[in-house]
Formats: sequence, structure tokens, C-alpha cells
Amino acid sequence: MTSPLRQMLSDAAHASSTDPITWAVVGRTLIGSSMVGGFLAFVGAFGTMGAPLVLRLVYTLPLAWIGSILGLICFRGTVRLLPGLNSRRWLQGMVSATLMTPFMGLFAWGSTYLIPHHGDPMKSIPAYIAVTFVCCQAFTALAVGMNRHAYLMSQTGARAAGDPAPIKFLERLPVKLRGAEIWAVEAEDHYLRLHTSKGQDLILLRLADAISELEGIEGAQVHRSWWVSRAAIADARRGDGRAVLTLQDGSEVPVSRTYAKLLREQNWI
Repeated sequence: MTSPLRQMLSDAAHASSTDPITWAVVGRTLIGSSMVGGFLAFVGAFGTMGAPLVLRLVYTLPLAWIGSILGLICFRGTVRLLPGLNSRRWLQGMVSATLMTPFMGLFAWGSTYLIPHHGDPMKSIPAYIAVTFVCCQAFTALAVGMNRHAYLMSQTGARAAGDPAPIKFLERLPVKLRGAEIWAVEAEDHYLRLHTSKGQDLILLRLADAISELEGIEGAQVHRSWWVSRAAIADARRGDGRAVLTLQDGSEVPVSRTYAKLLREQNWI
């Protein structure tokens, strides 16, 4: 089993992309937007309480779907224009939500002509913008949370051949581990245990920050406490429905169900 698994890991590593927007992300985002649209219809958002529930759903669901697509577009634009924030997806989400607010606010305001309403529509524009800002920020936070693991996976792809950038994480290696191959990074409370070809040691760092700085090494997060290099996998086995990876130093790494699903989506296992 070891050889086919390692071959699939290798193929997936070379085929992976740093683009955080995948079809799986789009699907989860649309499902989340449907839930948000249903909630908005239930509470009669945007002055729609006077309309029947069915009509409110006909109004809020397309509005939520359009908002989710616009949000994904803005998020991708933010990722490309502000690459320095790629390790801070929540902040990227806030920026993209702010960018989409004027467009969604005006769209929601204009679409109210489909629903019976009262008052001067022009005077209600500021209120629509304000409400839309809150909705955009809340839904974007929900979408980022739902797709957090997928975004982390997007940062584990190998760089294109040619002139790869230096791997920032290597600068954090203790003196005794300088020049070693990184096999795995394991979270232990506030510290990280480094598994390398020259032994182990601890450093003070968050796992999420380490994963961001490990970009350029073929590897993936396989558990909430583990990141593993593809080249370090010496064996793999399944037991009780879970996969366990054995590293070259003999360490055993659990693959959680959450990450196993994502790894299968990326054709890693």
C-alpha cells in the first residue's frame, strides 16, 4: 500500500494550486449562502416581512447566491492583489466583504422594487448599505470558517519549477538542525515539535503560521496538530477507518477524518 499512496501524494503535490477558490469551496459557499438566504427570508430582512414567506424566499435566496459569487470574486481578487495577507484568511475575508458591500448594498436596494415597500427609496440607501455591510462581513466570516481547511490545503502545493522562492520556515530552525530536511511539524501546546533528518527540537510558533511559511515544500496538514512532508512518509496503513502515516524517523502521524476528506478531494489519498 505504501508505494501507491506515495505515488498519489507525489502526483497531487505537483498538480496542486495555490488558488484558494476550488469547486469544493464554491459548493460549500453556495450551501452556506442558501442557509443565510433562508434565514433572511424568515426574519423578513430588507423590509420584506409584509410579503408571504414564499415570495420572501424567491427574493432572498437569489440575493444570497449572487452575494456569495460576488464574495468569491472579491476574495480571489484580494488574494491576488494582497498576497502578503495569504496567511491571514480572516483579514482577507474582511477586506473582500468591504469591497463587495457597495455593490451588494445597491443591488439589494434596487431589488426592493420587487417587494411591496413604503417610504422614499432614495432616503433608504444609507440604511441598505449599512445592513448589507454587516451581512457581508458576517457571511464572509462564515464562508472563511467553512472553508478554512481547504484554504490551508491551497498553501501546501509545490512551487513551479524554475526559480523557487526561499522557504521562510527554514530560517526558524535551531542551529543544530540547520541544513536538515523538514519531515513533519507537530503542535504541542504553544510550541511546535520539529521532526527533521537531524533529529527533533521545539520552537515557539503557531502551526498555522508555520504552514504558511512552509510553502514550497511538498506537504500537507493531515491533522489539526500535524503538517507532514510528502518525502518523509515511509509507510502508511489504515486501522479502524483511520489512516496512520509513519515517518522516516519512526514517528506515527494520525490523519483526521476532516483532513482525510480534503486530501481525497485533492487526490492525495
